[in-house]
Parts: sequence; structure tokens; C-alpha cells
Amino acid sequence: MSDIKVNDLYNLDETIARDIFDGVTYPWEALALIKEFIVKLGNTLDPDVYEKRGDDIWVAKSAKVFDSAYIGGPCIIDEEAEVRHCAFIRGSAIVGKGAVVGNSTELKNVILFNKVQVPHYNYVGDSILGYKAHMGAGSITSNVKSDKMLVNVHTTEGDIKTGLKKFGAMLGDEVEVGCNSVLNPGTVIGRNSNVYPTSCVRGVIPALHIWKDNGSITAKVSER
Repeated sequence: MSDIKVNDLYNLDETIARDIFDGVTYPWEALALIKEFIVKLGNTLDPDVYEKRGDDIWVAKSAKVFDSAYIGGPCIIDEEAEVRHCAFIRGSAIVGKGAVVGNSTELKNVILFNKVQVPHYNYVGDSILGYKAHMGAGSITSNVKSDKMLVNVHTTEGDIKTGLKKFGAMLGDEVEVGCNSVLNPGTVIGRNSNVYPTSCVRGVIPALHIWKDNGSITAKVSER
């Protein structure tokens, strides 16, 4: 339905968490698995490559973590990742190879694929961000509805019930989210799509599309 299954959105070769998606149809089904998966995977990691810090926290020795950053477990920070000044990782987070978690960015129950950038004042909760996805400064995932009801994914073919109270956004590979945008609960954005700055997004944006002013969605024009 609507090209929002795991293989539609993600190159699974670009995450240490590839195995979490075994048997998973829609990516949000993996959200409930993240915590236990990290603990299981972390205990298999090569100690020559990853340093264990405290309870269930594994940080690659090649990663750069600023002294002022907070990392709560369970968590894996993969190789060459950068966790900057005052980042707040609350736990149940996988930060991919070469990913950037920036100043005052907060993560909770997330998978960031390799080379994801959430570099400036972002909140990312109960979400999965694909390879090279980028969230502009101040953009956030809103992961709980204001009425506290369960989250549905709104598609052109009808709603998909997720059964989840907490569900932020699923961003496909190489998605670009403009500054100060809000991705409402249950947002799914297809590969190589863009969101204009200061947008308030809900529902599904297909691959290779642009969310523009007032919620209009337009296909990208191929460059010739």
C-alpha cells in the first residue's frame, strides 16, 4: 500500500540494525523492538571497534562524542558518528555510521541509518530515518497525538491502523526536511522527497515528491 513498506523506504545495507527488519512489513512495526534489539546486538559487537560505556551503551572508538553530550542506554553509536555539544540521547537509539546528532538535539527510541543528519535543535522520537536523511534546524517529529489516541497512517488508499500511541515519522533514504518543520504523528516520507521549511506535515509523501506550501504535494521534475 502506497509504497511505504520497509523495502520501499530503506536500503538495509546502510544500517547496523538491518536484522531488526526481518519479518517486518511496515517500518513502524520495528519501533517496539528497538530496546531489546540494541542490547542483543551490542553484546555481539567487536570490543576492538566499540567501547562499552556503562549499562548497555556501545560507542565506536572512531565516533566523536562531545563531553557535554548525554547518552542514555540502551544505545549504539556507530563508527565515525558525531554527537555534538549538549545532545540528549534518552535511550533506545541507534546512531548510524557517519551520522551527526547536533547541538541540543534529542533522540528517543529511534534508528538513524548511516549518514543521517539531525544537526541543530531537532527532536526525533519513535522514528526511523533512512540513509542520508537530513532534518533542517529546528525541525521535529511529533510523536504523540494531542488527543492521545492511537496513531493511524493516512494514505490515499485509506488509513492504516498502527496500534501505537507513540509514533513520530518514517523518513526514507535521502529525505530532506526544511527548517522549523513539524512532522505530525504517523508521517511517512518516501525516498528522495523534500519538505519545504516551516511546514506542518501529516500523512504520506510519495517518493520523489515535494511537500510545498499549504500541504500541496508535487512530483519532482527530472533533470535532463
